Amino acid sequence: MALALLLPAPAFAQATDGKALYEGKCGGCHSLDANRIGPAHRGVVGRRIATAPGYAYSPAIKKLAGVWTPARLDQWLQAPQKLAPGSKMYLTIPDAQKRAAIISYLASASPPMPKR
Repeated sequence: MALALLLPAPAFAQATDGKALYEGKCGGCHSLDANRIGPAHRGVVGRRIATAPGYAYSPAIKKLAGVWTPARLDQWLQAPQKLAPGSKMYLTIPDAQKRAAIISYLASASPPMPKR
């Protein structure tokens, strides 16, 4: 419950809902701590794209520049093939609230993003 002290109540509720959604929608290919079909996600929020240690990224993802911000992850979860045609990911999450909950969960499992 330490997480509850770090996040405001709505964000905490969203992160807990996001955990169940993450496990149900993403868990077949991803894990927080292990590379599977897709890369490990612990620390993904704020991480440079295509830099999870030990993961073999597709050329399509290697072409993307920047950082996985919440906004970028939201775009990715809406249409990964639109953002990176030819990437390994085809799953989409059309519901904005579900995307937000998953991203909130991933943010809760990531170090804070640096301030700019």
